[in-house]
Amino acid sequence: MKVAIVGTYPAGTFEKFKNYFSEKPEIEVVEVDTQEKFDALTEADAIVLRILKMPKEVVARIKGLKMIMRWGAGFDSVDIEEAGKYGIYVCNTPGANAYAVAELTVALMLAVGRKLICHDRKVHQGEWSKNTFLNQTRTLNNKVVGIIGGGNIGRQVASRVQAFGSTVQYYDPFRLPEEMEEKLHMKYVGLEELIRTSDVITLHVPLMDSTRHMIGEKEIEKMKDGAILINVARGGLMDDEAVVNAVNSGKLSGAGIDCVEEEPAKPGSLILENPNIIVTPHVGGGSADISDVMFPMITENIELLEEEKALKYVVNKQYILRGKESA
Repeated sequence: MKVAIVGTYPAGTFEKFKNYFSEKPEIEVVEVDTQEKFDALTEADAIVLRILKMPKEVVARIKGLKMIMRWGAGFDSVDIEEAGKYGIYVCNTPGANAYAVAELTVALMLAVGRKLICHDRKVHQGEWSKNTFLNQTRTLNNKVVGIIGGGNIGRQVASRVQAFGSTVQYYDPFRLPEEMEEKLHMKYVGLEELIRTSDVITLHVPLMDSTRHMIGEKEIEKMKDGAILINVARGGLMDDEAVVNAVNSGKLSGAGIDCVEEEPAKPGSLILENPNIIVTPHVGGGSADISDVMFPMITENIELLEEEKALKYVVNKQYILRGKESA
């Protein structure tokens, strides 16, 4: 069985896979760490995928493929419906990097609120900005943090901001059980109320047609003056242009964005011009030690595939069933 490790990973990850399967000669592990190598790949039984994308034509090109294993929770980089037509299982690693995303979420809240990038730029320019931004800075203490998305990441963000003295309200189309809300101290509110009453709003939902630009000009108009927006989920959930305009006008005090609509952000892009908008290059779920959590989930599924047993964390079951029915 041929397993292709596709994309770029923390140092030593490929070697870790090689060593893990070294005593299983029936499992061949190959490294595909560039787009050029990936373009040349035409055959594999399983792909572990990070960074690079698998649209319809790539799914169709690779012969013998049985599983696409995403390094992370998101799977919008794969055409899961097309994979289902070919009987290819698309799997992810749900919750594995939730703690890392939650950490970056809170880090951006603090950095935006305390004007860290603004101070950094001024100090490097020779200005000791001790009082320059004093009247614009905000802590998380006694603030209302509105979390859109009550999943694993959203719940971990809730516990972390409460440690800073925040109260939490959340919205999700699928409300949590009341006992869980009480245990986590998360108050459920409607989306419009959350937008209207939160000091900080953070997004933790998947990008779908129904969620694209769920935060746009109209929603921002309803927000508190000086609110902070955070997006570490997916580019496209927010209308980046509307966010830039709102920060430039002072309607919003700032934004922390790990996922822009057009990645990578181009030099000279307006979203990069205002120091009150902190942009990171989609690194929320990535760190050198993330493989400690993700690696066992992925190797388990590879072994299950080799043993022809049921896979875990499958995200396209409905399309596989549909593909089999039409075959």
